[in-house]
Amino acid sequence: MMNPSTVSIWSGAAGYGDTTAVMHQVAAAIDALELQADFVKPGDKVVLKPNWVKEYDERNPGPDQWQHVVTHPAVIEAVIHWVAPRLKAAGSITVCDAPQTDSSFAKLREYCGLDGMIERCRLAFPEVTIGLLDLRPEEWHAVDGVTVSKTELPGDPLGSSHVRLNEDSEFVGFHGLGQLYGASFDMAETNERHRETTHEYMLCRTPMEADVLINLPKLKCHKKVGLTCALKNMVGINSNKNWLPHHTEGTPDKGGDQFPAATLKAKLEHSWMGSIKRLLLGRHLLSKVFVPLKKIGRVFFGDTQKVVRSGNWYGNDTCWRMVVDLNKCLFYFDGEGKPREKPLRYLAVVDAIIAGEGNGPMAPDPKACGMILAGANPLAVDSVCCAVMGFDWKKLKMLAGAFDVVRKPVAPFHHDEIQVVSNEARYAKALADFTRADALGFKPHFGWVGAVEME
Repeated sequence: MMNPSTVSIWSGAAGYGDTTAVMHQVAAAIDALELQADFVKPGDKVVLKPNWVKEYDERNPGPDQWQHVVTHPAVIEAVIHWVAPRLKAAGSITVCDAPQTDSSFAKLREYCGLDGMIERCRLAFPEVTIGLLDLRPEEWHAVDGVTVSKTELPGDPLGSSHVRLNEDSEFVGFHGLGQLYGASFDMAETNERHRETTHEYMLCRTPMEADVLINLPKLKCHKKVGLTCALKNMVGINSNKNWLPHHTEGTPDKGGDQFPAATLKAKLEHSWMGSIKRLLLGRHLLSKVFVPLKKIGRVFFGDTQKVVRSGNWYGNDTCWRMVVDLNKCLFYFDGEGKPREKPLRYLAVVDAIIAGEGNGPMAPDPKACGMILAGANPLAVDSVCCAVMGFDWKKLKMLAGAFDVVRKPVAPFHHDEIQVVSNEARYAKALADFTRADALGFKPHFGWVGAVEME
C-alpha cells in the first residue's frame, strides 16, 4: 500500500449528473493511492459509511435541498462499483450510517434515491450481498428543534460494541468533566460515561466488525470542530449519541465552552435553558408546550444561525476530543470491544464535487469544487481538505490535537510528511508547500470566522 500519509486529489465532474464521469473520477482518485492488490479480498465484509446527517438543509426543508449536505449517491454507487469486482462474487457490501437522531431516514431514502441506487448495484453484481442500513436504535420527532416524541427502530442487526477507551481517552484530565453535554437533556448519562479515567463509547457493531471500512464523508464546514470530513464522520457509527460529549456547559470564565463570553444574555440563557432541560427530561408531552416558548426565547436570545451557543465556535475544546476518541475506538478495537488482533483496512473517499461552506454541517451554502479526495488515513485526508478549504490546520484543535496524541495515535506520521498526488499540477506536492493561493477559499461557520483561515 502507498504510504498512509499520501492523499489524492482528483478533479473532474462539475456535478453529479454525469454518473459515468463520477465513477471514473472516484476510481482514479482511489487508484492513485496504489493500494495493495488484496486491499479488498474475496469474502470480505465491506462497510461503506456515508455522511447522511440530515435529509435536507435545515434552512430550506425540501426534496431538492440535500446535495450540499450529504454524501451524494453517485459517489456511493461509484465506490460500490470499485469494490464489488474485487470481492469476486463472494462477500458483502453494507452501506450504513446513524444520521442525526431527529432526521427522517425515510425521507433521506426518498430524496436521495437510495433504494434505486442499491437496486442498480444488486443487478450489476448479483453474487454480492449489498445492503442498506439505518443504524439508529431510535428516531426522534422534533418540532422547531424540540423533541416531542421518539420511535424505536431496529438499529444495527448485529447489535452494539461497548468500547472502554478509559485512560487512552483524550478526556483524561479534561477540566470540563462533570459538565459535559451530549445529544440530549440527560447530562447525567453523558457524564456517567466520562469521568476521571472512565471513558466509554457505545458503537454500532456492523462497522466495527468490517474487514474493510470505506469512509465516505461530505466535505463541509462544521460549527463545533471547524470542518467535518473523515474524522468527524465517525460520529455516525454510534448507537448511543448521548455518550458523545459535544460541549462543556457554561462560559470560559467558569471552564465551559457553551458560549464564547460571560455576557448577561449568556448567563440568563444558561440558567433558563438549564432549568427547562431538567424539567422536560423524559416528558415528551410537556415538550410540546415548550415549542412556543422557544420561539419567544429565540427573539430575545437570537437565532442559532446567527448567535453562538451550544459550543458552536472556535473555542470549543470538547467536541474534538470525542471525535479523536471515536477514531481510536475504530482503529484499535473490534466488534466485541476488545483490542484488534489484525489492523482494519481503511479508506476514505471524500465527496467534494459539491461541498458545503459557511454554517455546516446542516445549513451550509453549496460550494462547487469538482473534487474527489482519497486516502488511507483520516488525519492525512482531513489535513489536505483543511488546506484545500483555505484553513490552517494548526488553528483547528481537532487536527492539531490529533497530531499531538501519544496514547493510541491516529496517525503514524508527522504533518510535514503528508504528500498529495493529483491530476492537477498545483496540488501534486507536499502538503507543507500548500499556500492560500492553492486554496478554494471556503467561508467558515460564523463562529469560526477570523480564527481558522490561512494567513
